[in-house]
Amino acid sequence: MLGYRNEHSTGHIITIEDPIEYIHSHNNCIVTQREVGLDTDSFEVALKNTLRQAPDVILIGEIRSRETMDYAIAFAETGHLCLATLHANNANQALDRIINFFPADRRDQLFTDLSLNLRSIIAQQLIPTPDGQGRVPAVEVLIGSPLVQDKIHEGEVHELKEIMKRSTEMGMQTFDQNLYRLYRDGMISYEEALRHADSQNEVRLMIKLGDEGSRGKMEEAAESMSLKDE
Repeated sequence: MLGYRNEHSTGHIITIEDPIEYIHSHNNCIVTQREVGLDTDSFEVALKNTLRQAPDVILIGEIRSRETMDYAIAFAETGHLCLATLHANNANQALDRIINFFPADRRDQLFTDLSLNLRSIIAQQLIPTPDGQGRVPAVEVLIGSPLVQDKIHEGEVHELKEIMKRSTEMGMQTFDQNLYRLYRDGMISYEEALRHADSQNEVRLMIKLGDEGSRGKMEEAAESMSLKDE
């Protein structure tokens, strides 16, 4: 995402990372990369002075504390694009981790802030290919649509999984939906699809219904050809 922004827009990108994993060249943007332990003592110290450098985009390498999360929300509220990573297995778990950074008496304000500023959560797992020679990404996507914003504002984050399932036309998808498509396209094995599923039963059902649907289409096509021959 930083690479795309660097190629297609102008501005100042600041990254705070531990460690720096990829060196970005200055294309259309000026890119300032700072590494915790070398250029700054901590994420919090670096983020405290970030706005003084007039950034347009801020990347936080990893959110590990409530203070860092506070900075991320503050940057978004002041109109900056803020990207960050968080250790979580899926979009719902990422939201749960964010919520658990804060005490109960701050949750209502947090839900309001997130509903107004959260644009998307993308979760990724790398799944081995059937030949064992590589990996392919399985991706879960939650987009901050008006319905998603309403559910977050109300604190009903447990309903977001179902919204993702029903909103594929908007670009959303669950891990299980993407795992099924990867299996259907022959990019991962049946065993790997189940191993990485949030709900193995749901993936089994999608595979079963998909296979039955394919067989039904083949039978219909065969019947049509038979009628034409007659």
